[in-house]
Amino acid sequence: MVTMKPSDYDRISGQKIEPVELVRRAFEFLLARERQEQILARFDLTVISRYFAEFEQVMKRSLEKL
Repeated sequence: MVTMKPSDYDRISGQKIEPVELVRRAFEFLLARERQEQILARFDLTVISRYFAEFEQVMKRSLEKL
């Protein structure tokens, strides 16, 4: 289960995609960097940045093309 505050969703996605799509992209990001078994079962989306500082910038950059 992934949670996120509306303000975090707005900041990261700029509302260019639906929240469920942001979560899907976040999992793609994580799976490109670690094994599935290493991903926490429950976490807030902002936790990803604690482990991968580039997360938000990568998400924002990928959404610029939309």
